[in-house]
Amino acid sequence: MDETLFENFPEGGLIKTVDEPNTDLKPEQKVQLNRRANALFNQGDTETARRIFQTTGYSDGLIRVGERYLEADKPIDALKMFKLAHEDGRSNELIQRAALAIRKMLLEEEKP
Repeated sequence: MDETLFENFPEGGLIKTVDEPNTDLKPEQKVQLNRRANALFNQGDTETARRIFQTTGYSDGLIRVGERYLEADKPIDALKMFKLAHEDGRSNELIQRAALAIRKMLLEEEKP
């Protein structure tokens, strides 16, 4: 395998993690938004809830969105949510699973 391929990847990897919370929000505004996002999440509107949780930086909400993505077989989206929530345990687990899958594919490709 050509290891120089990895030199083309951005320093932070392939997951965009620059979605920073809005620092202009007051604490009471964050509380109101998070309550609204929790209600939306519980009603099944995951995407609107995700956007609010990303805006407020509410890590518990981001983790729940990530778990819902996992249930929907969207591991890359789940990984992004876990990274944004600074949930290293879950992030590392998904990265390890991806690495094992890639390794398995490469081994299958090398078989004569």
